[in-house]
Formats: sequence, structure tokens, C-alpha cells
Amino acid sequence: MVVKISGVGSRMLEWMKRRRPARQQDVERNAAEAGGSLKSGRSAPLHKYLDDRYADAVVLTFAEIEDLAGFALPDLARLSNDWWTAPDPDASRSRFVDAWIQANRTARPNLGARTVTFTRAS
Repeated sequence: MVVKISGVGSRMLEWMKRRRPARQQDVERNAAEAGGSLKSGRSAPLHKYLDDRYADAVVLTFAEIEDLAGFALPDLARLSNDWWTAPDPDASRSRFVDAWIQANRTARPNLGARTVTFTRAS
């Protein structure tokens, strides 16, 4: 059965298709204001993955993060919790940490298990 929508319902459907969630608009605006863009940066695939998840906590292995990013994590990411939780504020704006910060998440690594739990910030 095919239902045809006309009139106001049709316009509403078109508006809903064009509309982007306000949160996504805020993320893109903040990235542009900060001088970086998650749409084309190294961290874009991880950001998109985390931002699209509905779960409040997402656990990824280092290998899964590398698969999403398309490159190997630096050695420091495997050795130091600080790499995940206390990023260098003097680093360039294209920091990898922006992937989860701008997806409104915090990172909690488990270096022994080689996993990171990305929790939605409240």
C-alpha cells in the first residue's frame, strides 16, 4: 500500500528532510569558529561515529578506533591516560581529541584492555 501525502503534510515532510538537528548545527558552528572542521579532518570518521550513537556510553577497542580513523594511534595513546583525558591545550585545532569533545563525550581509557569508553557528557 502506498500512501500519498499532499498539501501541508507534504510540505512538512520536505521540511523534515531538509532540516538538520540543532545539535549538529552547533557542532559545525563551533568547529568553524575554532578554526577546524570535523567534516574533513583526521578525526571526522570517529566524530561521526560517536555523534550518531544513541547510547550514553560507547566502548571501542584501540583497533576499532584505528579502523574508524584510518591510521594508527600514536604510541602515547597506548601508554598514557592523559593522552585521552588531558589533551595539550597548546596543540593545533585539528586535534584528534576534538572528535569526542565535539560529539559531547568524555573518554575513559583502559590501557590494559586496550579500550576506551566514550561517555556522553551531562
